[in-house]
Amino acid sequence: MTMLKKNTISFCHFEGSIFSLKKCDEKSPQKGFHNLGISPFGTNDNLCENHHQINGFSRLVFRRAKNENSFNPCNSMIKTKFMIFDIGDFMSSHYVRPFSRGVGSRDDRKARKMINILVIIFTLITSTNLIAQIEYNNLSLSENYRIHPSDVIQTEVFITISPYNEDILFSSCNTLTFIPFFVSEGIFITEDGGNTWHGNDKCTGEPMDFHGGDPGIAIDKDGRFILTRLGRLPFVGLYSHFSTDNGATWSFQTAISTDDLERASVTTDAVVVSPNYGRTYATWVKFSSPFPMMFSYVDSENNLWSVPVQINSPTNRSAGGDIAVGPGGEIYSCWAGVTETSPFKEIYVGFASSIDGGISWDVIENAFDVNGITGLLPEKGNIRVNGLPGLDVDKTGGERNGWIYIVTGQKNHSPAGSDPDIILNRSSDGGITWSSGIRVNQDAISNGKIQYFPTVHVDKFGAVNIIFYDDRNTTSDSTGVFLARSTDGGDTWKEYEISDHNYKPTPIGGLGQGYQGDNIDITSTSTKLWPVWMDNSTGTYQIWTSPIDFTSLAIIDQEEEPSIILKQNFPNPFNNNTTIGYTVHEQGYVSISIIDLFGNALVSLVNENKLPGYYEVSFSTNELGLNSGTYFYQLKSDKQKESKIMILSN
Repeated sequence: MTMLKKNTISFCHFEGSIFSLKKCDEKSPQKGFHNLGISPFGTNDNLCENHHQINGFSRLVFRRAKNENSFNPCNSMIKTKFMIFDIGDFMSSHYVRPFSRGVGSRDDRKARKMINILVIIFTLITSTNLIAQIEYNNLSLSENYRIHPSDVIQTEVFITISPYNEDILFSSCNTLTFIPFFVSEGIFITEDGGNTWHGNDKCTGEPMDFHGGDPGIAIDKDGRFILTRLGRLPFVGLYSHFSTDNGATWSFQTAISTDDLERASVTTDAVVVSPNYGRTYATWVKFSSPFPMMFSYVDSENNLWSVPVQINSPTNRSAGGDIAVGPGGEIYSCWAGVTETSPFKEIYVGFASSIDGGISWDVIENAFDVNGITGLLPEKGNIRVNGLPGLDVDKTGGERNGWIYIVTGQKNHSPAGSDPDIILNRSSDGGITWSSGIRVNQDAISNGKIQYFPTVHVDKFGAVNIIFYDDRNTTSDSTGVFLARSTDGGDTWKEYEISDHNYKPTPIGGLGQGYQGDNIDITSTSTKLWPVWMDNSTGTYQIWTSPIDFTSLAIIDQEEEPSIILKQNFPNPFNNNTTIGYTVHEQGYVSISIIDLFGNALVSLVNENKLPGYYEVSFSTNELGLNSGTYFYQLKSDKQKESKIMILSN
């Protein structure tokens, strides 16, 4: 039996839902728990906004006011006391005795009333869709916001930082309207570290009426803004504009190539020790056989691009493509080799490197195999997606200096599951050899959840940051945005949901089958990560961001890692069969059992020593004859005990 002192109860919290237990008016002749009411958080004006958060359904939190006769739910967290109980232990007592006054006392009756209230709460939970399918780290974020709110469609976003002044960031994207029709490139700039943004939805470089979108952007060592874009008839090909006043005005177009081609990826050499310091590079796919990767550069002293050169001679047509600079000024490029027929699915990643500024290239046509996701996603309005590779390099001078990271979207190719996953491959020797794939998203494999459009960035700490769309915490027709971050070169990952709202992807009509934009992006300053993505939650696709302070990530990274991580069962709610996943970090004893609402043990699923690794155990109700309702599964080890809620819906 759990012994408690008399407490004024403020609220109890469950994952995704907060319910308050309101004490009756102090002037009422009948005080106590038997007159408590139930109110969902957000509908009770007496509740403060800063509520205490506990992950999972495994715990109840009771807050006690500074004294028995004062009830203030908004008391400071510092001044109030919390009492936390494990539900398995709590419910096994059947009731809580506030005082030891003998069986049948008024306080015992109050406690029984309290348990009745808790049962009602559990009933309410079972009728809602508030259960997260998996756990992830809670990250304190600023509110998501649009960097340039407008009525213009904005999609396919990129962001870069000035190498000489990190308060200056430059973002661009496709911009278009249908009435009147125009296509251009958004120019969005901050000169104060993101406190304010300015710009417009049109690049003003002439001839403005013949812009074709698909921007590539960079800021060189002198602070010159560089934008590449496609042209429209009669100006077919790839063109560039320059700005020396932080994007306020732009030069007349400069032709880079007049071939029919794909969007160019652009980067600048900001490595001071590089022999080509200040040079800006562009690479793209030429739309004629054999569909090779092409390359050109421009020096910081002029606006003239070099004559394009062909990087590879592929047997399968190339697609996508990305480019990055190494810590010594090396140039690295990657692309997807795709099938010869529509939808041109990715089947391998090609890689090339140059140590002489792009004059010559070492090419590996097939660096590693992939199974991409190019095609339509019927769950998400039949939007078009791809598994094209993204590339970045560690230039920190740290222990993984020079490591190359390539991220793709894949499925049905280990370690990817049967639904789209984010996969990382890495090289520690300049791209000569490559690791096997590493699954970045940490939700249960082949769980029906979809991750897509990843992009990778290595920050000043050498941490690998990958953002992507992810629907694990919403319905299949919607998505949010996640950040996966690794501080050990990709061996382990922490994940954070960085979007504060979800949206339902839909194609933008008139722009090709399923089009809603094909990429998102992330960069960083010395203090923040800057992710950018598009969503249509306002009714029009717009560019959103949520800057992430490294200090908030450091706080989470310094938290003690539990010896075992217990996942939420999947599916949940479930009908007869569900799976429970858990990761063991230290060898030791593990038990997992199923208990009912009153703490009765129903069945033991695991009861043995386990080596480090990820495990899954199936639970079937077929032989137990359980009724629909709320149950718990409880993990015990030598160092911890944890319970989670599960919903049986026959």
